[in-house]
Amino acid sequence: MDRIAQIRSSVEEIREGLIEFTRQLVRIPSITCQEGDAARLTAKKMRELDYDEVQIDGYGNVLGRVGSGPKVLLMDAHLDVVRADDAAGWTHPPFSGDLEDGFIHGRGSSDTKSSLAGLVYAGALMKRLGLLDGKTVYVSASIMEEDYDDALMDALLQEQNLRPDYVLIAEPSNLKIALGHRGLAVFTITAPGVSSHASMPEKGVNAVYVMNEIIRRVQELSHKLQNSPGEHGTVALTRIESHSASLNAVPDGCTIYLDRRLSLEDTEEAVSRELDGLVAGTNAFWAVYISEGTSWKGKAVTLRHFSPAWETRPEAPLTRAASEAYQELFSEKAPLCKWEFATTGMATAGKWNIPTIGLGPGDIQLAHKANECCSVSSLAAACEFYINLITKL
Repeated sequence: MDRIAQIRSSVEEIREGLIEFTRQLVRIPSITCQEGDAARLTAKKMRELDYDEVQIDGYGNVLGRVGSGPKVLLMDAHLDVVRADDAAGWTHPPFSGDLEDGFIHGRGSSDTKSSLAGLVYAGALMKRLGLLDGKTVYVSASIMEEDYDDALMDALLQEQNLRPDYVLIAEPSNLKIALGHRGLAVFTITAPGVSSHASMPEKGVNAVYVMNEIIRRVQELSHKLQNSPGEHGTVALTRIESHSASLNAVPDGCTIYLDRRLSLEDTEEAVSRELDGLVAGTNAFWAVYISEGTSWKGKAVTLRHFSPAWETRPEAPLTRAASEAYQELFSEKAPLCKWEFATTGMATAGKWNIPTIGLGPGDIQLAHKANECCSVSSLAAACEFYINLITKL
């Protein structure tokens, strides 16, 4: 039996276990910062599948290892999911893990618990099939991705002193090979004012009125970026807050939040100049937004929201290896794409310059929505791809 036939036969043998593990993961409402049960289940499954080493790090990320060779591949999918407060709009309950008509239903089924299950079984099958000569494969189930972007992947790499040769991010891609995405920065702009009684507004300085001019400038910048040629960044005002002593007091403070998507050319210095221009001539000031949270293991997490764009070129060795693995399996040229959304690749490729690609089952258009689901066929196909990829590295 040739290698491709062996891979397909092996995935078929574990198909029911793969499906059941995915459903078990979906049944756990692992909202960001509440991933403990899902992390423990993942570590338990890795041990059952005879991983060489399994650990849960100080933050709560799960890291499993098979093989011990000098060539190192890290494959990551995140454990956390967004809330499902719209349960009444679901055909299947959001944490049911129902299996119907070849689809696994529920929050996280596409983003990214099917991917994670595929990775966990792929690592075990790489070992079983004897494909790890000279190679090491790490499978990480990272946490807090939905709200803290790449912070926990960055922490994992630092805490473990882990520098893989290659990284695969298993976010949903409709089984296309993803070669990057734009970066993400979040800024606040705050305009101070002077409070006065609302019956005497001339005695104060209304911070909302000061902000009005800045908002106009944000709109102009948004239009400019949208009409830039080629791949470009964007800016969107996503939240506005004001503060006043009461409903009959002139606001003495106003803050807006900006989501700035970054192109490869958008350096922090260049974007800082944009922000300076937005507040020029006013007493307003801007800052990079900082999130602070606590992981499920009780460890403090801080994220400074400026993560760069990243790209792996089509001619890069990792892309060529992935394309060969894909064509061998599916007898067609590998489809390439770039994600529209952010992933933990902002740490691996954007910050650490590790060659990174992505591929996952499921459709990102279904993520964060009612009736999220993932097909069993795409889950099995992704698992086959993950296994075959290691043979090309």
